[in-house]
Amino acid sequence: MDTRRPEDGAEFLLPRSQQANERLHSLIPGGAHTYAKGEDQYPENLAPVISHGRGAHVWDIDGNRYIEYGSGLRSVSLGHAHPRVIEAVRRELDRGSNFVRPSVVEVEAAERFLATVPTAEMVKFAKNGSDVTTAAVRLARAVTGRPRVAICADHPFFSVDDWFIGTTPMSAGVPAATTELTVAFPYGDLTATDELLTRYRGEVAALILEPATHTEPPPGYLAGLRELADRHGCVLIFDEMITGLRWSEAGAQGLYGVVPDLSTFGKALGNGFAVSALAGRRDLMERGGLRHPHERVFLLSTTHGAETHSLAAAMAVQATYVEEGITARLHALGERLAAGVRDAATSMGVGDHVLVRGRASNLVFATLDENRQPSQGYRTLFLRRLLAGGVLAPSFVVSSALEEADIDHTVDVVAQACAVYRKALDAADPTPWMAGRPVKPVFRRLA
Repeated sequence: MDTRRPEDGAEFLLPRSQQANERLHSLIPGGAHTYAKGEDQYPENLAPVISHGRGAHVWDIDGNRYIEYGSGLRSVSLGHAHPRVIEAVRRELDRGSNFVRPSVVEVEAAERFLATVPTAEMVKFAKNGSDVTTAAVRLARAVTGRPRVAICADHPFFSVDDWFIGTTPMSAGVPAATTELTVAFPYGDLTATDELLTRYRGEVAALILEPATHTEPPPGYLAGLRELADRHGCVLIFDEMITGLRWSEAGAQGLYGVVPDLSTFGKALGNGFAVSALAGRRDLMERGGLRHPHERVFLLSTTHGAETHSLAAAMAVQATYVEEGITARLHALGERLAAGVRDAATSMGVGDHVLVRGRASNLVFATLDENRQPSQGYRTLFLRRLLAGGVLAPSFVVSSALEEADIDHTVDVVAQACAVYRKALDAADPTPWMAGRPVKPVFRRLA
């Protein structure tokens, strides 16, 4: 790949990707099937369209190779085309993928999942995170008879469904009456959450949050939230889309020892294949089944939710994590990357402006302006330099396929980017180094 930088006289161009992006926009609203993968999340004319991936690397249709971070929005944690996962998938594809009755693979996958996440007693599989978080909310409302759901205000995403999307700037099409049933509580603040539950006494069906993401839970916080949920009669739901497997094989609940009533898993569970899971207490989950005397809950019923190849992928992923110590490897790689990026930023005089945050297995970065405020302009500058250096990194979330040489190259590219960042800070204006419009936040009211 040509890694010459624009200030050295070589402009980094992606002509084939630009053409493909135009085709995407003409056929697909937003030019991608996930807003976080949109062209607007990347510097102008520098949104690569991917040809293929192997391990920790991807190639775009212009022929450039990148070290990739945040693969598949954190879903590909073992690297692309992982041999053990692909072998399991291929084996099932030859046997058929979807039948008129459950496959034996469904019970095998459930047994494997519940052995991996022993804090859960039953599990039901689906295809994406929104399927299972919405099912959890519906189940909580059904068993409590209450209308409201309380979401953690500090976590960016729970579902594409109305109960959550209505609370975001992209609420067009969501009735106000639906949005009014969703209330919010701050992460880490038990007093404020208690006050919220008291204000809506007897109305809140569930508390839903990511047990941890960019910050560690304060000491005693999750246990305190468990006590609050019990005292107020709420269902406690852990969204483990990100923390599942990356924090421990059993997710954050396995690491911190606090058991939710329900939890949802996805992303890393299938290493890129479409599979998610709702898991939890038997007495709650069974309300979506047939062996109870209560009114039935339409919990989850998806045509493709139990495709055999996706469940086989999930079983292979869980076995790989447990047998090969993947969680520990992710932490080690992330620690090496975080230390390198921090050293590079400090050495270039931007250590207070380019920040690495989060647990080592789930690193994100912040780009701050001369006033130390978050800046999309400086993020644009930073992303341009990373791309030109062969690093595709909307975040610094690692996969286990990365080698130490990949980390070291990334740190070198970050150092080069930080040198330019320093120039922009000295000028108090990143515009000359952006070469186009700034990248944009996903959630915004206008296009």
